[in-house]
Amino acid sequence: MEKKDRNLYRLDELSDYKIASNYSDIRGWKIVDAENHTIGKVDNLWVNKDMQRVVYVDVNLDKKLIEDSLNEVHDVIANDSGKEFVYKDGDSHIIIPIGAVTINKDTKIVMANKIGYDTFRKTSRYDRQHNFDRNYERKVLNSYYPDDESRFLSDSEDDSFYNRREFDNY
Repeated sequence: MEKKDRNLYRLDELSDYKIASNYSDIRGWKIVDAENHTIGKVDNLWVNKDMQRVVYVDVNLDKKLIEDSLNEVHDVIANDSGKEFVYKDGDSHIIIPIGAVTINKDTKIVMANKIGYDTFRKTSRYDRQHNFDRNYERKVLNSYYPDDESRFLSDSEDDSFYNRREFDNY
């Protein structure tokens, strides 16, 4: 994301932002899929600063899920020898819309509703050292909601993109 066009920030980048007292700080909590398979740990929360709300959960993927993905081909790039590789080192994070998870305060587990392990295994990842753009957001949403793909095709770069059920607050 370009600085001038940036609308999303990691919560830990915003020193003047805190989790409201009636919400749980889920950073560090385990996240599981709809069938209770481990996906990873919540690393951070992505905040739309203009809207002053969380829109994504940033997940550092579990090593097993990454290993299970090694034979999958995502965003294939050919290297100089003509062989293909899937991800660069560091591509171990995904985003999940906040409205797609349920938070269990008692067990300190976040559950991704209706999104299965295979979907997470195939979802495009990014390197936490680099921010992502709206195209990445669309690609991820299309992988989670393939039957609704046309809903995410809008060229809109404004905050209206987040006015959909997938981004309802937790």
